[in-house]
Amino acid sequence: MTFNKGHLKVSNIHKIYYEEFGNPNGIPILFLHGGPGAGFSSFHRKLFNIKTHRVIFFDQRGAGKSLPLAELRDNNTNELIKDIEKLRKYLEIDKWFIFGGSWGSTLAILYGIENPNRCLGFILRGIFLGTKKEIDWFLYGMKVFFPEAHNNFTRKISSEEQKDILKWYHKNLNQSNLKIVHDLASNWNSYESSCSTLKYVERKMSGEQSLAIARIEAHYFVNNCFIKDGYILKNINKVSKIPCDIIQGRHDIICPPINAYKLSKNWLASNLRIVEEGSHSGFEDCMFKQIQESLNHIIIDTSR
Repeated sequence: MTFNKGHLKVSNIHKIYYEEFGNPNGIPILFLHGGPGAGFSSFHRKLFNIKTHRVIFFDQRGAGKSLPLAELRDNNTNELIKDIEKLRKYLEIDKWFIFGGSWGSTLAILYGIENPNRCLGFILRGIFLGTKKEIDWFLYGMKVFFPEAHNNFTRKISSEEQKDILKWYHKNLNQSNLKIVHDLASNWNSYESSCSTLKYVERKMSGEQSLAIARIEAHYFVNNCFIKDGYILKNINKVSKIPCDIIQGRHDIICPPINAYKLSKNWLASNLRIVEEGSHSGFEDCMFKQIQESLNHIIIDTSR
C-alpha cells in the first residue's frame, strides 16, 4: 500500500511526483522507470513484497504525474541524477537498493557512478548503455525482426528523410499542430511497445502520456542521452564492487543481450541472469518471476 506521496520541487520549472509503497520501516528500494518519459504504473507495485520492502517510485521530469507533463526544458540526464539525490535526502534515506529496467537501468548505473556510497545493490533489467549504436539499432536495426512495426513507424517519412529518422521525429513531435504531434507520438509508442514482447502484437497508445514518452525519448536520443559515447563501461569500476543482478531476456530485440553481457564482464560483483524465454518487457511471466527472485536474492545476500 502507498503510505506517502506528493510532488517535490526540484527546479524553477519541474516538480517530480513520488510515492512510497510497502513497509515504512522496510528495506528501501528505488524504482527507476524506463523511456525516458514512461513514468511508473500500478503494475510495478506487484514486483515488490509489501511486508519487507519500502519502495520509492517517482516519475522523472516531464513523465507520468510529474509537472509540467512532457516538458523538455532543463530535462537532461544530469538533472535526473540530481533529482534522485534530492529525493533521497528529502525522504531521509541513507542508502538504498536501485532497481531499473531499460532506460531505468541506464539511469541507475549513472546514478551509482556518481553516488556509489549511497547504493546497497542493483537489480537491472533489459540493459541499455545509452550509446549511439544502441539508438541507431532502435531506429533502424529492429526492422530485421519486426518489419511490419518498422513500416508503420516510418510510413509517413519520405525515402530521403528516412536517412535520419530521429531528426524527422524530433522536429515533428515539437511542432504546433497537436493533431499531427499526437498521431506521431502514437506511431512512436506503437513501434516500441509492439517490439517489446516475444510475440509481435500491434499495440496502440494515445493521449498525453503517449506524447510525453515520444517527445522525451526523441529529445534524449537526439542528444545521445546527454552522456559521452561509451561512458558507462569506461566508468563502471566505480560501482563494480557493489552487488548487482542483471536480468536479460534472451530474445530482447529493443535492448539486445550483448549489452547485458558486456556490462556483466566489466561489473565484478554482478550476476548475469539470462531468461531464455524472455524478451524486453518486464511484464512477461518469465521476466516477472526472475525479477522477483533477484530482488529477494540480492537483498538477502547483501544483508548477510
